[in-house]
Amino acid sequence: KTYRTVRSDGDKTLNDKNQSASATGAVALADGTVFLGHGSGAVGTAVGELCFNTAMTGYQEILTDPSYAEQVILFTFPHIGNVGANLEDHEESSIRAASAAKGTIFRESITPPSNWRAEDHFDAWLSRKGIVGLFGVDTRALTRLIREQGMQKCAIVHAPDGNIDTAALIKTAQAWEGLEAADLAANVQTEAAFDHTERLWDLATGFSANNSAEKHVVVVDFGVKKNILRNLAQVGARATVVSGTTSFAEIKALNPDGVVLSNGPGDPAATITRAGDMIRDLIDSGTPILGICLGHQLLALALGAQTMKMAQGHHGANHPVKDLETGKVEIVSMNHGFTVDVATLPSGVEESHTSLFDGTNSGLKVAGKPIISVQHHPEASPGPQDSFYLFERFADLMKSGLT
Repeated sequence: KTYRTVRSDGDKTLNDKNQSASATGAVALADGTVFLGHGSGAVGTAVGELCFNTAMTGYQEILTDPSYAEQVILFTFPHIGNVGANLEDHEESSIRAASAAKGTIFRESITPPSNWRAEDHFDAWLSRKGIVGLFGVDTRALTRLIREQGMQKCAIVHAPDGNIDTAALIKTAQAWEGLEAADLAANVQTEAAFDHTERLWDLATGFSANNSAEKHVVVVDFGVKKNILRNLAQVGARATVVSGTTSFAEIKALNPDGVVLSNGPGDPAATITRAGDMIRDLIDSGTPILGICLGHQLLALALGAQTMKMAQGHHGANHPVKDLETGKVEIVSMNHGFTVDVATLPSGVEESHTSLFDGTNSGLKVAGKPIISVQHHPEASPGPQDSFYLFERFADLMKSGLT
């Protein structure tokens, strides 16, 4: 294994382990830092925001989460690939959401698959998905850089012939516009409405359909993860998934018992400009609402609060969150680079969950209205399934209409 980390001006070499010229991949940051390593996955160059993810498992689900659109994911866990890949664990729910993360970075080379559900080698899967990979770099150094300086604009390249123009790669990273003010949800939402009845995966039966749904939920798609839809089916709800541009009148015409505002990528302050009127009308209608991730942020904006960009964001499967109503501490999955500013919450909007890592907001509820939301991903199951109860809570709201 060889890797080099250099500066664009050539006068500083960081963590230099081997000056071999065998590099076939690199990642360049907008500040001029370049990490050289070995390319994997798709051949070519991709640009995006570099963030780190602390999960040890679930890499296929992470890389297909539409919330990661226009991002390059650095895994802090060094060994990735032993579960392989399959056709069942994708999280995107529509064709337009099939392209999520742009690139990914590992410490070690991709591990051969060793799992009974594996259908493919992870490297081959990356190639077919068009995700540029890089391994053999000092992921700890990159992680510390992000922790100290925030998430970075970057360009990642896989060049099997070793022809890497680092100066051009830096310029590519610098020219990228970034995520702020970007309505990326518009790129990953479904074009046509569809129904979903598939339940959560079971060891004995795999995925099965819920053919006796008691409630009808409209899911407004800003990049919805498939396991959100499965959790809704699990609590007895048939889901109709509609585009994020759907009007309030069109949603009400479907006669839903409740509405879910889904997760998704990008800056909520940009997406609210097209979705705000619909969400405010939903709030006024008294319809039970569940907001998740981006949906949580959009709900907060529609209620009169503000959001802000985070330096590092929260990306991982081991985040402690406290439910302020019950006092329970949950271990949850998170994936967000923006957060709701609790200092701007209007009267009647209450914080329901908080991150025990940094105290940022992780949930809201509205006094006197059947409205709840969470910043984390209650549908994710990285081992713990601590937050599945939120779907039961939402089902109870649809039955009672009260918070």
